[in-house]
Amino acid sequence: MKTIPVRVAIGAVALALVGGIAVGQNQNMDEITVQGTRMVVTKLAGKTSSGIPVNDVSLGYGVIIKGLDLASHAGFVEAEKRVKEVAEAACKELVKRYPDGEPSEAECAKAATDKAMVIINGWAALASKTSGK
Repeated sequence: MKTIPVRVAIGAVALALVGGIAVGQNQNMDEITVQGTRMVVTKLAGKTSSGIPVNDVSLGYGVIIKGLDLASHAGFVEAEKRVKEVAEAACKELVKRYPDGEPSEAECAKAATDKAMVIINGWAALASKTSGK
């Protein structure tokens, strides 16, 4: 059974997802959705150019950041901790449901965390700018 690597998509509440790329920004910065993605070989899905049937699956969990001061170091670190925990949980569940898929649980969690942190970093920069920190 052959599988195909997949990119991990990260989205935030009120984001438009276009081709797996997050576009936009949540105006109130209360929650971000961390989404892990894996490709799994199936018999019912589409096929790759080489004829291998695959199914792209994803699972997203929300991370509440309301009440965190992202302009502060402590608030930012707590947001990052929450994102990492949720990314790990989502990817662990994907591996449990689809053990033959790719990427690995660790790669899935790292990619999900990295992409979510791009959004958190943007929100932290905006929070710092508006708070004068």
